[in-house]
Amino acid sequence: MRAQKPLPRWVDIALMPALNVALAFVVGGLAVAAVGEDPFRAMQVLIFGAFGYGEGWGFTLHFATSFVFTGLAVAVAYHAGLFNIGGEGQAYVAGLGAIMVALWLDQTHWVFVLVGSTLAAMTFGAIWAMIPGYLQAKRGSHIVITTIMFNFIASAFMSYMLAQVITRPGANAETETIAETGRLPLLSEYFSAFTYSPLNITFFIGILALIFVYVLIWRTKLGYQIRTLGANPEAARYAGISAVAIIIIVMAISGALAGLMAVNEAVGVQKRLGVGYVQGFGFVGIAVAFMGRAHPIGIALAALLFGALYQGGQELAFVMPSVSSDLVVVIQALVILFTGAMSEMFKPVLLRLFNRGNGEPEPAGD
Repeated sequence: MRAQKPLPRWVDIALMPALNVALAFVVGGLAVAAVGEDPFRAMQVLIFGAFGYGEGWGFTLHFATSFVFTGLAVAVAYHAGLFNIGGEGQAYVAGLGAIMVALWLDQTHWVFVLVGSTLAAMTFGAIWAMIPGYLQAKRGSHIVITTIMFNFIASAFMSYMLAQVITRPGANAETETIAETGRLPLLSEYFSAFTYSPLNITFFIGILALIFVYVLIWRTKLGYQIRTLGANPEAARYAGISAVAIIIIVMAISGALAGLMAVNEAVGVQKRLGVGYVQGFGFVGIAVAFMGRAHPIGIALAALLFGALYQGGQELAFVMPSVSSDLVVVIQALVILFTGAMSEMFKPVLLRLFNRGNGEPEPAGD
């Protein structure tokens, strides 16, 4: 019997995720129908809310920007064979560095605020991620366990900082607001179509982050070492690649990328830091990374999809009140389920389909 040919790359990257998303929407449509609403109209409202007008586009791209950062944080670690699910905590702690520097520089100019808060966010995120990386590399602690634990530690630490240390006098666990002179410009100031949307200059940092990760992973010596370690740790060891160094470096890069979300959300939109500002975006980044097959182009498309789900879901809950926000979360969860945990569901069928002309004999019956 001939060995099966692997699926074409376009099938693995594009067709299979598209089938998973389609199935998620079919099941979500059944849930909408169960509450007595027309699933086709619900889909129309969702798509229009995300892409039908400029403000919707602005919100969609704003959400997508944050998902790009958290998705890349997962993807870079994944190429080294690491499962970094600590993006939530890394982004949370990064917000502390971002807002402290932004408030320090907010009487100067937004360019200084952008540069300073970006560097601070990346530094805080990198340090927070390096600790689980060190524990994995030097002590053998499993990266999944430690990053989960550090999410909870980050939540407790930031709650304490916001409630007891850096909170604005008289406020309920939030910092001072960035002064007008230091606020990052919204793209609506340059493109009138984005009026009232939170899309800001950080969107371009997201594009640069996608390019950076592509160059890093596929065009540098470090990227080759990262991929080698992820593909075959034994081969990497025989090639003289230090697993300890690569793991710590990769986790630092992942944490820095996750930390960039703080610039978008805390500095660019909220202009202050409050409890729980990350809103679960770090966990959504896991689904974005796996749906995008850990490739920057795939991550960009997956982030756009989840950005559309978030913005379109808000529109759907507003236009069709019977479709509650909880049901919208269910639809989003279905997309995560089918594109994440069940992403390989269609693979056996597609393998049989694409190998039908491969000359394989049918298996003999019992």
